[in-house]
Amino acid sequence: MQQLLLPLLLVLVLAVPLVMSTRKQKKQQAAQQDLQSSLAPGDRVMTTSGLYGTVADASGDTTIDIEIAPGVVTTWLRLAVREKVEPVVETDEDTADEAEAPAEESIIETGSGIKDEEPQTTAQVAPPLEHGKK
Repeated sequence: MQQLLLPLLLVLVLAVPLVMSTRKQKKQQAAQQDLQSSLAPGDRVMTTSGLYGTVADASGDTTIDIEIAPGVVTTWLRLAVREKVEPVVETDEDTADEAEAPAEESIIETGSGIKDEEPQTTAQVAPPLEHGKK
């Protein structure tokens, strides 16, 4: 009986992680298939290469058209879609904060404690060297 116990434990130690990883992988594949079958025009997606775009046409079985910029539509494999992402919505508060922000001025502090504006410098160009003349 003890002779069978060690091989049985060894098989159990190897089999349990293998079964658990297989189950996890099957769940991930099912979730990816659900995502790919649920894609519809207007969905914002990210591809496996990190490209963001909006689904323009999802009528193909294996391909999908993604608009990556206004008027630029590219064709991708459905398998290349990694996930759906939430569209970026710019609120009125964001634009109002940017409009109210004052322009930064470059100010330097002098030794006297009085702040002066930083002097504007221009690039100085050296005259061209003339070869052969001394």
